[in-house]
Amino acid sequence: MADQQQVILFDLPSQPPCKAWSLNPWKTRLLLNFKNIPYKTEWLEYPDIAPRLSPHLPPNEEGSAYTIPTVILPTGKYVTDSKVIAEKLQALYPTPHIDLASPYQTKMEELMPQLMKSFRAVYLPLIPKSLLNEKSRPYWYDTRGKLLGMEVDDFGRENGGEKTWAKVEPVVKAVTALMKENPNGPFFEGKQVVYADLVWGAFLIFLKRMDQGVFDEMLKRSGDKAVHEALLKGLEKWTDRDDH
Repeated sequence: MADQQQVILFDLPSQPPCKAWSLNPWKTRLLLNFKNIPYKTEWLEYPDIAPRLSPHLPPNEEGSAYTIPTVILPTGKYVTDSKVIAEKLQALYPTPHIDLASPYQTKMEELMPQLMKSFRAVYLPLIPKSLLNEKSRPYWYDTRGKLLGMEVDDFGRENGGEKTWAKVEPVVKAVTALMKENPNGPFFEGKQVVYADLVWGAFLIFLKRMDQGVFDEMLKRSGDKAVHEALLKGLEKWTDRDDH
């Protein structure tokens, strides 16, 4: 039974000291922090996700997996998928309001899948080395290897480096261009936070947690690193809570 006073957020632990790192859970964590919603984190290693969630939820639309983030609402209802969670939290906790469907959100929903696909030869090999605990590494190598059709590290060696960055650069520059449409910043719509800010902020946090050099290279390739640094600065009051 869920604690009726707060949300339970399922998130992926990191190597010690345990801190939130994963992109999609960070979207939910940022929203919970932004809305000042009481919550606590339940950390789940990759092999423990399905056993913990399967009694309460069907698998995702591919029919083969359970995913993080998932939350338990104070009603006891389990909800999965960061965007669906955002809609539920907005309905339950309407203030402070955040626009979940701004034009920038629509554009980010087009750009993020492109970016993650272009970028995977860098991040897929790095995550188990820099972030995952021993319990989760075999799961990662097995599932991602099946997805790629080859060993994760071999995929990184063959497709990483400049091959990856050449594909990433135009996509991250497109994000930069969106951010510069409102020069008063630091957010996509200027001074007003929208959900697209949390989406991009979550990605930047993920990069920093994974590898500072990769974060620096991404900002270098963005065409204007200052706008991304300003976004993270603007989100700071909602990024501090990352370990409980």
